Amino acid sequence: MAESDDGDEAIIFGDIHGNVAALRAVFEDMDERDVGDERYCLGDLVGYGTFPNEVVEFVRPRDIPTIEGNYDRGVGENSDDCGCAYQTETEQERGDRSIAWTNEEITDENRAYLRTLDPQIGLELGDLRVVLVHGSPRRVNEYLYENRPDESFERLLDSVDADVLVCGHTHLPYHKVLPSGRHVVNAGSVGKPKDGDPRACYVVLSASGTDLDVRFDRVEYDAERMATAIEATEMPDAFAEMLRTGTS
Repeated sequence: MAESDDGDEAIIFGDIHGNVAALRAVFEDMDERDVGDERYCLGDLVGYGTFPNEVVEFVRPRDIPTIEGNYDRGVGENSDDCGCAYQTETEQERGDRSIAWTNEEITDENRAYLRTLDPQIGLELGDLRVVLVHGSPRRVNEYLYENRPDESFERLLDSVDADVLVCGHTHLPYHKVLPSGRHVVNAGSVGKPKDGDPRACYVVLSASGTDLDVRFDRVEYDAERMATAIEATEMPDAFAEMLRTGTS
């Protein structure tokens, strides 16, 4: 398990989904706030948005420890399946168009990079053992919603011997303290929020001993430009409206 350089703070972001404007705005915000250099990505760099190459080429040269999201896996393997649990035929059809478009646009070099991403990342923050995943420790595409029973969360943390579990995938930020005193944090989404707030989201974790502070930072960006870019392609227009409203 890696130890962060300063030992007490980590900045975590993910679910960028081809939204390069949101990603750049988040990094500008991080730099302005001077939140530190220990930055980790929970994956899903690509899909839905129309700048998959630009997102990969922003993250890759910065050597940011990055987890493989389900969309990264699908595109990395040039698959027609993004591993998403769509609930309706309409959602499935949109998802099929999204991954097909992304597979056509991604460069060979960036596709190869997606295949190098980590399944999970462990680090020490203060005296806490932190495990980062995309979906869950069990599956890259498992949704860990906040209303999941505490007992289920406790078993998941037991399975990876963690005090803190940080996940993404749902695009819904939350911080939950379990009866054991352990923590589950969802970092929300940089590029495709679903909580009704269209601003990009990332999370700052700070630890002093076993005390954990969790802060969600929201960042304005030019969502209209990203929405218009979607509408100019064969991607479903519905994805553009999702950016405008911060909903799924």
